[in-house]
Amino acid sequence: MDFALSPELLALQETVRRLAQEKIKPRAREIDTSSLYPQDIFDALRDADLLGLCIPEQYGGSGGGIMALTLAIEEVTKYSNVIGLMLLLTRLPTGPIMIAGSEEQKLRYLPSIANGTKRAAFGLSEPGAGSDVAGMRTRATPDPDVKDGWILNGTKCWISGVSQADWFTVFAKTGDPSSRLHDSITGFIVDADSPGVKRPRVDKKMGVHGIDTGEIVFDDVKVSPTNVIGDVGGFRLAMLGLNAMRPIVAARGIGLAEGALMYATEYVKNRPAFGKTIAEFQGIQWEIAKMATEIEAARLLTYRAAWLADQGKYTKEYVPMLSMAKYYASEVGVKASGLAVQLLGAAGYMEEHPTELYYRDARQLTIVEGTSQVQLGLIGKGVLGHDMWWD
Repeated sequence: MDFALSPELLALQETVRRLAQEKIKPRAREIDTSSLYPQDIFDALRDADLLGLCIPEQYGGSGGGIMALTLAIEEVTKYSNVIGLMLLLTRLPTGPIMIAGSEEQKLRYLPSIANGTKRAAFGLSEPGAGSDVAGMRTRATPDPDVKDGWILNGTKCWISGVSQADWFTVFAKTGDPSSRLHDSITGFIVDADSPGVKRPRVDKKMGVHGIDTGEIVFDDVKVSPTNVIGDVGGFRLAMLGLNAMRPIVAARGIGLAEGALMYATEYVKNRPAFGKTIAEFQGIQWEIAKMATEIEAARLLTYRAAWLADQGKYTKEYVPMLSMAKYYASEVGVKASGLAVQLLGAAGYMEEHPTELYYRDARQLTIVEGTSQVQLGLIGKGVLGHDMWWD
């Protein structure tokens, strides 16, 4: 058992760490305040060949896999959860295509994500169907004018990157609309400029400002048969893409936790109180020690999950381990950001310090791509079903 990163991954980690310190750290507060998309940071990620980390080399990426993307997201999220999301969006919409898509789809859609000429988003959630995926109401019905074509109608909401996306991965009911079976749902690729695609609203969010989240409406949108991901009714296969995403989301949690704790630790080392620094109080040291331990535990879960995903181990029997990483790391992000605010006291609540920004941004992580409660349910089912068992 080897816990050391390979020389290639260490070099990647150092490259991204330097970029994060030089380019992202100075811009984090401005991005939050303005809520403007940070195109300059996107360009820097593109120039550093970081947009195709998880995309295979034959489709224009670097082939670094989930582990490489996990490491990169951890580094950038130490300073900006927004940039972590920017990198995450290179994998979330492309995952189902890489797993279940046709060769033609891979050649048409993946290279432009890797080289930064196109961006994509992922359409799953709906106003009445967030965690309850089977309750979605968006429908795809056969196109009477095109053999094996489809017509898409419905609304998707809370879509990250909605304004910037050139195309969407969208899931819709192709079977009985009242069915709760996964084989009644199918994945599609929808170009953003297709007639009938509308983006009527951008959400006003608590945090993670700078990448728009909003709504997509599909009004009689025609979808070519070549844009069906996998088989009709192949939602289970496409969902494997979400399973493989768990360590990538978890990386945002550990990166944010590291950034918050590092900032707070430097602050208490220099803040005088009662004739010494705050850091000299044993109670403060214990809180820092406990948080550092939880961050390292989250890192081990996350790196293991990334290692599993890169081996293709994201089917049912591996779900508990993947979900543990997402659940624990995102909760640690929330806990660490809360501790950072507390360690700074009143100062931590003010915008002159990034702790309140960490605190706002962290809350998103326990909700997106499967809430903490959904992850606990998956872990619990895995134990009850002996997918995770210890003898």
